[in-house]
This record gives sequence, C-alpha cells and structure tokens, in this order.
Amino acid sequence: MVQARVIVLAGGSGATGEVLSRTLVEAGHRVVVTGRSASRLATLRSSVPGVETVEADATEFAVMRDLADRLRTSHGTVDAVIPLVGGWRGGGGLAGQSDDDFAALLPALEAVRATSRAFDAELRASAAGRFAIVSSTAVARPLAGGANYAAVKAASEAWTRAVAQGYAKAARDAGESLRAASVVFRAKALDPEVLAARVVALWDEDAIDLNDRIVDLG
Repeated sequence: MVQARVIVLAGGSGATGEVLSRTLVEAGHRVVVTGRSASRLATLRSSVPGVETVEADATEFAVMRDLADRLRTSHGTVDAVIPLVGGWRGGGGLAGQSDDDFAALLPALEAVRATSRAFDAELRASAAGRFAIVSSTAVARPLAGGANYAAVKAASEAWTRAVAQGYAKAARDAGESLRAASVVFRAKALDPEVLAARVVALWDEDAIDLNDRIVDLG
C-alpha cells in the first residue's frame, strides 16, 4: 500500500502539472498545485478531482513561506516540492540571446530558489522529504542558440545540488539519518507521463541513495 504524501507542485497549472497531478492523486497522494492564474487553476480542479489549488506566485519567497506555514497547519507535513515554472526562448545564435528572453526565462530559477528556501524546514522534518526540479540535457551540451535557456537550467541545477548538500549537512550535524533528498530530472524533450512515473518512484529509494542525483528521463 502506497503511503500518502503531501506534494506541492509550484507553478503547476499547465499541461505538465495536470498530468503529474492526476498521476499523483490516483496514486493516493495529496496534491497541492500553485499558480498565478485563477482560471487555469479552476480548469485544473475540474480536470483532476481531488487536487487542491492555491493562487500564489512560486517565484516569491514570502508567498511560498506563507504557504508552507499554512500547509503545515492544515496538512501536518509537506513531503515533496516540485517547482514547474518553465518555458523556452531561443534561436538566432549567440547574437540572438536577448536580454528580454533571458529575463523571461529567469522565473524558472527564481521558483527553484524561492520554493527550496521556503519549504526547507518542512522537507527536512518530513520522514521522507523530496525536492526535485525538471532540467534539460541542454545543460550538458549547451548550444549558442539556446545559451540563455541552458544558463538558467544550469543555475537551477547548481542550486538544487546545493540544496542536496544542505540536507546532508543538516542530517550530519544533527547526528541523524538522511531523510530528505534533492533530485534533478533531465530531459531532452519532456514527456509528462515519464516525469510523473519517476516522481511517484521518488519514495522507492532511501534518501541517501537519491540525494544529489541527476536522473535522465530520456
């Protein structure tokens, strides 16, 4: 029997969030999805019975910290946080990497920073906390036409690996076994169904085996 987890999909009101929400709810988990669009959240609720939604900006630390406090009161725990803020802009070679495009991509990194910081205490307190991001194979082989995108993804991966080190250090300093894990999912062309299956499997392994891992989604 699957143990029910409380899972936050931050910025998850899009198509990937819908697939992930449905898979997790059907697996018996409690899923909370944040988004900035009330209409998109309403559409998600009608498509995925049982999902909980909160209108909130995943890139704002204070907003996410408030959500963490509220979920701790209402749900007792938060077991996983997955920021899904994304998007792609590119093309035009190196000269085509505009400041506007870079600024449009930055919210993905901002969401990783805000959510990991805001839910840090909750995930470390969980019996099996998980923080995971969705990255790209472009990090390993960046191209000039996607330099902005690859740079933001690389920074997001670096931050997520720093989260992993923080989990390990906190457990070591407390003289406790590692319970929380921070994971990077990399995909060339993201298949939401594949991502959903891998998220469900995050609790199939101990944190010590998962923490600081880069998982190839193909």
